[in-house]
Amino acid sequence: MNRWIAGMMSGLLTAAVIPVVPVSAVSSQVIGYGQGTAVDSENRPLDALAFDEQYAEYDAYATTPDRSRIILTFDQGYENGYTAQILDTLQEKNVSAIFFLTGDYVKKETELVERMIAEGHTLGNHGMTHASLPTLSESEAKAEIMDLHQYVLDTYDYEMQYFRCPCGEYSEAALETAQECGYRTLFWSDAYVDWKTDAQPDPAQSLERLEEHAHGGEILLLHAVSSTNAEILGDLIDALRADGYTL
Repeated sequence: MNRWIAGMMSGLLTAAVIPVVPVSAVSSQVIGYGQGTAVDSENRPLDALAFDEQYAEYDAYATTPDRSRIILTFDQGYENGYTAQILDTLQEKNVSAIFFLTGDYVKKETELVERMIAEGHTLGNHGMTHASLPTLSESEAKAEIMDLHQYVLDTYDYEMQYFRCPCGEYSEAALETAQECGYRTLFWSDAYVDWKTDAQPDPAQSLERLEEHAHGGEILLLHAVSSTNAEILGDLIDALRADGYTL
C-alpha cells in the first residue's frame, strides 16, 4: 500500500460536502459535482459533511480529515493521450495521486499502469466494466469489483484498496458490497465538467475555478482524458501550494 495514501486516509472521519440527487429508477443516489453548493467558513462544501456522517459506517467518504491536504484523483475510463503528460507533471512536482482504473484500461494501457505503480501513485478500482453498482445484483456487484481486483493483483502484483462508484451512482447496498470486498469507497468534494473531450473548458477559467473552490481535506476529481487538465495541472499544483495546501 502506498504509504502516502495510507497516512493520509487513516482515521477518515466526517468531512465536507456533496449534493446527492435521487435516481429513483435504480433506487440509488448520485454524487453531484459541487458547483454552487453552500460552503462553511473554510470553503468546504456543506453537504459532504452530511454525506460522510451518513456513510462512514460503510467506509465511504467524500473528503479526508487532514485539513491541510488536497488529494488529486483521476478517473481513467479510457486513454486519450494525456496521461503521460499528467504523470510527467506529477513527477516534476513530486505529487502522488490516485488513479481510478476500469478493466478495459488496465488491460490496454499496461505501460501507463506500470508507470503509475513505479512512480508511487495509488491505483483505485473503478469497476471491471464501469457498471452502475445499484443496477446490479449483489453477486454481480461483487464480481464487478473483485474481477478487476484479481486481474490487477495477478497482472501487476498490486492490491487495490480504494473503490470509486462509476458515474458517482451509489446505494447503501452498493457501499456495503464494496466494504464487504475489503474496500473503502472514495467520492469527491469537488469536480467540474472536464470529461467532454469535444467541448473542453477554457484553461484559464478552469484554473481559476479550481483554485477558488479549493478547501482543506478536499478530494478533487479530475479526468485524464481532458486536454485542459493536462495543460493546467502544473500551475494548479503551484497555486494550491501557494495557498498553503499540501498535495
